[in-house]
Amino acid sequence: MAQYKTDAIILSVHNWGEADKMVTLFSRDLGIIKAAAYGCRRPRSALAGGMQMFSYLDVQLGEGQRLDIVRQCEMKLSFKALREDLDAMAYATFVAELVLGLCPERHPEPQIFDKLLQAYAAFSKHNPRIVALAVAYQFLDYTGYQLNFDTCVVCGTPIKGDAFFSLEQRGVLCSDCKSPGSDAFSDKLRMFIYQLRELDWLKPPVFSVSGGDLVLAETLLLLYLQNLLEKPLKSLAFIHQLSMLPGAKKM
Repeated sequence: MAQYKTDAIILSVHNWGEADKMVTLFSRDLGIIKAAAYGCRRPRSALAGGMQMFSYLDVQLGEGQRLDIVRQCEMKLSFKALREDLDAMAYATFVAELVLGLCPERHPEPQIFDKLLQAYAAFSKHNPRIVALAVAYQFLDYTGYQLNFDTCVVCGTPIKGDAFFSLEQRGVLCSDCKSPGSDAFSDKLRMFIYQLRELDWLKPPVFSVSGGDLVLAETLLLLYLQNLLEKPLKSLAFIHQLSMLPGAKKM
């Protein structure tokens, strides 16, 4: 059985059998990899510490017929804080699920990989709701599924000031091209989304946003993702449950 090494982030983990786990890894060089970690749930397993959600690992795998097999791993970053804070965990899980929805297996996405590491570090330092929203908009840009906020999607006129938005047409419309199904789209909301797309989580700026614009930016994103992925994101149910708690960060 051929073996190979790569560095990877764990995007999902599921218990399997009595002592095993099924894991989905995201490698910078190889993309998404599905693998089995045999015996990792046994206390003395050398894999036990590494086969956890959000872990960033150096991992050695063996090629299998249906699934690759995790042979060894060495922790690079555990992102333990994401497993200890419910809000951070919920939004980090949403981002991980989004990677799984947008990226095909065995297709490297180095920009998304690098941004995911930055996001995981940012979740424990900044508002996880804002981090998740910004990273999701940036992921769309990297994968070619971006929405157009700069020019009218019909005539190409640069947008300045208030405009209209069509989810069906994937972008903004000028007043001359607005369609019956388009919605009013304020310049304030457009600039907020632009800020999200340009955020650098290594040097994040200080900015404020109204609750109304935050909700509108989230609603637009989630409607688009549901149409794009053709299925609801399971992590949103977890976020919704948390939003029922006092002082929770909703999405």
